[in-house]
Order: sequence, then structure tokens, then C-alpha cells
Amino acid sequence: MQLPTYDDVIAAAARLQGHAHRTPVLRSTTADARWGASFFFKCENFQRMGAFKFRGAFNALSKFDATQRKGGVIAFSSGNHAQAIALSARLLSMPAVIVMPKDAPAAKVAATQGYGAEVVMYDRFTEDREALTKRLAQERGMTMIPPYDHPDVLTGQGTAVKELIEETGPLDHLFVCLGGGGLLSGSALSARALAPDCKVYGVEPEAGNDGQQSLRTGKIVRIETPKTIADGAQTQYLGEYTFGIIRRDVDDIFTVTDAQLVDAMRFFAERMKMVVEPTGCLAFAGAIAASKAIAGQRVGIVISGGNVDLSRYAALLSS
Repeated sequence: MQLPTYDDVIAAAARLQGHAHRTPVLRSTTADARWGASFFFKCENFQRMGAFKFRGAFNALSKFDATQRKGGVIAFSSGNHAQAIALSARLLSMPAVIVMPKDAPAAKVAATQGYGAEVVMYDRFTEDREALTKRLAQERGMTMIPPYDHPDVLTGQGTAVKELIEETGPLDHLFVCLGGGGLLSGSALSARALAPDCKVYGVEPEAGNDGQQSLRTGKIVRIETPKTIADGAQTQYLGEYTFGIIRRDVDDIFTVTDAQLVDAMRFFAERMKMVVEPTGCLAFAGAIAASKAIAGQRVGIVISGGNVDLSRYAALLSS
């Protein structure tokens, strides 16, 4: 298996030009003072459809040939990849079907349907989403685009950190959320090319540390579906492509609790006036936990998304 390279990230950036937002990099003097580092927040919660996933989805779909475009795209996702594929398919005038868990956030389901995709529901705790999606793809003649383990998806995601480092200059540390590894592996490609001395870390929920186990054992570890408020990181295992890059280019993987995610959400709301979903808080929560080790350093934080039901958001912040 040939792993994608930073040259593929550059090519993805060219395809995304004029389609994806170049999201802002924000600072917080309060965060810098409280945790003793210089933080640079790459705000993918302001990306189209509210998350970094648009980058990988549009990059992958833009490479479809005429036959694939006519047949359309099918994907499985708990929410953000679903919305990203749905919006990208609409922009590229192709049909889309999304397989989503019955317990996916209502706002994400509604947005996916709003972009014009057909939604097929499944039970994430009893059904195999990938097997179901593959069967539907064969029956309907559609092309399946997985949420993370695909060269065009992960290199599209890598364009976020490409933009971050181009704007900030070299960083000492980079924290990225980790579910299936698409964002982390793509980010690592960009960081290694643009800031070779930067330490790259993944952060995942404590309840679902398959990535941490995989990195430390040297092989992909599979777990049961984790129960965490970070619904975008309820993955059971890393992908072959993503793990290949993570194993080579990522320095370490940390975990945080749901309570730490809520604390980070509250900081973003109170001090930076931003709505960030629980999964989007993973990187910052991990950096806060490691604050003693990164004191006085330049630290990049990828905020992955801001798609969360407002009633659930309010309930979490008031808990």
C-alpha cells in the first residue's frame, strides 16, 4: 500500500481553491496567560457545513469520473462526514446516500437531508455500518467514500494544517482530534513538510483510546463502540492508510475525559465566543492537560467542528 504524501495535500489544496473556506486562525490572550503557551486556533468550526470534513469530501468527489458522478456517492457517518459528502455532492451535481446511526445528532441529520442527500438509518451498537454501506453501494451502483481511510479524504483534511502553518510559521507543538485518523494523518503530512521539528499529537476520548493503543503496540487495535459525548470520535479502529501515516509521523496520542471536553467547550463559549462541538474540543482539552510540557511554546490547535444540537450544547454547559 502506497501512502499519500504532502504533494497530494498540495494538489488537494488546488482543487479546494474557491470552494472551501480558508478558515481563521484565532488567538486568545486569556488562554495564553492561563496555560502559559502561545496558542493558535485553526477554526474549522467556521468551515463550510461547520467542520473540516468538507475538505476531504470535496477533494474526493471532485476526482470522480463521469460514470462515477452519474452513479453518485454513498457514505457512512455519524454526522460531519455525512454533511460534507451531501454538500459536496450537491455542489458537483451528483446524487448522494448517507448511512447514519439512529442516535446521530438531530441537527446533523437535518443538515444532511437539507443538502439533498437521502439518509438511511442503522443501529451503531448492533449493525455493521461499513457492510451495510458496501451492500447498498453495490445494489445502487454508487461509489463509496469512507469517512477517513481514503487517500483523497485524508489529504484534503491535511489542507487545514497547511493553511495554519503557512499563516503562523513553524509551530513547536500541534494538537489534533482523533477519531478514525483522517484529520490527524493529513495534518501530520503537512506538519512534517512545513515544520519538521513540530511535535504532532492526536487526542481522543478516554472511553475510546484505540488510537493510543494502536500507536503504542504498533498494530491496529479494535475496540467496542465507545460511549462518549464526542460523537465524531466514536470510531472503533483506525484505517490502514491513516494508521500508516500516524505510526510514522505522530509523536504521541493522548486521551481526555468527557468532563475535560465540557470544560474546553465552556472556555470557547465564554472567552472566545464560539460554539464548538464536543469532538472539536478534543485537541484543546489535550493541550490543556499537557500544559506543563508545552509551557512557553508555540502551539497549534485544530478545532475540528461546531455542529451540535443547541439543546444538548446548553445541557452540557449547564451540567
